Amino acid sequence: MLQAEIKSLLREDISILIKIPNSGKHYLCDCGEASLLTVKEIQSVSAIFISHTHIDHFSNFDGIFRHQIGSGEKIVICGPKNIHHQVEARLKSYTWNLVDESAIEYEIREIVSKEEINVYKIRPPHWDLELGTTQNFLFEDEYVNVDFAILDHKTDSIAYLFKEKDSVTFNEYASEFKKGKWISELKTAFENNDSNKEIRIEETVYKASDLFHLLTKSEGYKLGVIMDHAVCENNYEKIKTIFKEADLVYIETFYKDEDQEFAKTNYHSFASASGKIMNEFEVKEAIPIHFSRRYTENDKLEIETAFYKAFREN
Repeated sequence: MLQAEIKSLLREDISILIKIPNSGKHYLCDCGEASLLTVKEIQSVSAIFISHTHIDHFSNFDGIFRHQIGSGEKIVICGPKNIHHQVEARLKSYTWNLVDESAIEYEIREIVSKEEINVYKIRPPHWDLELGTTQNFLFEDEYVNVDFAILDHKTDSIAYLFKEKDSVTFNEYASEFKKGKWISELKTAFENNDSNKEIRIEETVYKASDLFHLLTKSEGYKLGVIMDHAVCENNYEKIKTIFKEADLVYIETFYKDEDQEFAKTNYHSFASASGKIMNEFEVKEAIPIHFSRRYTENDKLEIETAFYKAFREN
């Protein structure tokens, strides 16, 4: 199951680390100040997901790539329109005469729309952008698929949903057959919906569909991160489409209810509004995050109380 950790202290800018259990692979959501983020964790990040490039979500990008340079890895950066130019500007603001192009490669995926993702590559020492392809999906690796919604924060703000790959398990106690490579063949046939695939067990050939009852499909865990967004129906429809019935969602809850006029002015959410939509969209577990730095620990507790009251309301 995917695991997420908030790496920022109360009055620091937001950053969330997502880990794959039993793997050295991590994903990072936003690059705000993050005192709890270690160098080792940064060096394990294979993909960075930027909601938007307001300073409180992007200020620590330099600190991130500082510890990635020299790894020789390809690291994916996903973000809103113009993210490629902003990454390029940050990288070109330093002198790189002691670094060659094998030190690292960034693949930048610019979210233009739900159907249009521009893919760029950029390498040291000159950091010149190369436009590669345009694709209609954001991110997929051996562990997760990542879907997204483009929300309004008076600029595009990308909300991300990480979905683990569905798993297929074999029920050995329901089988009379000896284990063998036929099990993996059966799983492949099941995943490909190839019911007529011939499966040989010892000296007998079976139709795959006759053995599917030995398998159980478990839906992958769904973890969402919804950063800054205005309280409005258009945003909520987009959130519902992507995040309905998610297992866990971290959601921006910038203001207390009593400060919701500030939320309206600044295109942010507030405590009970975020809790209410998580309830309405049947999210199983929700965690409020990213509070205004004006607030104290007591204010944070007030926000969380209002949020969970709205979230758990029947």
